[in-house]
Amino acid sequence: MAQRVLVVEDEEDIAFPLVRTLEREGYDVSWVDSGQKALDTLSSAPEVVILDLGLPDIDGLEVCRRARAAGFEGAIMIVTARAGELDRVVGLDYGADDYLAKPFGLAELQARVRALLRRTAGASSAGEDAKSDGLRIDVDARRVYAGDDEVPLTGKEFEVLNILAANRDKVVSRGRLMADVWDENWYGSTKTLDVTIGRLRQKLESVGVTDRVVAVRGVGFRLEGGSPDA
Repeated sequence: MAQRVLVVEDEEDIAFPLVRTLEREGYDVSWVDSGQKALDTLSSAPEVVILDLGLPDIDGLEVCRRARAAGFEGAIMIVTARAGELDRVVGLDYGADDYLAKPFGLAELQARVRALLRRTAGASSAGEDAKSDGLRIDVDARRVYAGDDEVPLTGKEFEVLNILAANRDKVVSRGRLMADVWDENWYGSTKTLDVTIGRLRQKLESVGVTDRVVAVRGVGFRLEGGSPDA
């Protein structure tokens, strides 16, 4: 079954080349031209959403925020002419997984879509659950539980936590997290990682788990607290 990609772009001259290119890659591509249509279409559970920020009805950042609040777990790539670092950070803070500034090459967009699909596949540690005190990570389903309750995480939050849990009580460097979770060729600000870590901490604390993500100044982060379940 073809992987589903939703293109959210109000300008036809931009949307059509994207749709054609992605369809040639073998994806099942849908196109909508407004934020509300995008939110309505998420029920089809696309694996990747390519989201423009300058939509006519709802700002793309708000679409991203609402999608995550509603429990959408697919990858979201923001594409926009807004190239400032603040917009990138806000977009990632709202739950986006990647950010591509216009103008961009179609080959780069294709490569980023493939990378997002690889990350959302959860191929690492296939078939095994990583466990810790009160916290269970189902790698195959890409879900995290605190006791019997699911902790809603974005794709990037899940990947960061999964790496930290696999290296429990050990420091994972910022460089490794950026390379493994984002891209080894990522040229954006590493503040993206700090924003993701901040959201992850808040979500873990909100469900009362004993695990803590601890910053090691100038080095990276460590997951500690509690003890692994047998």
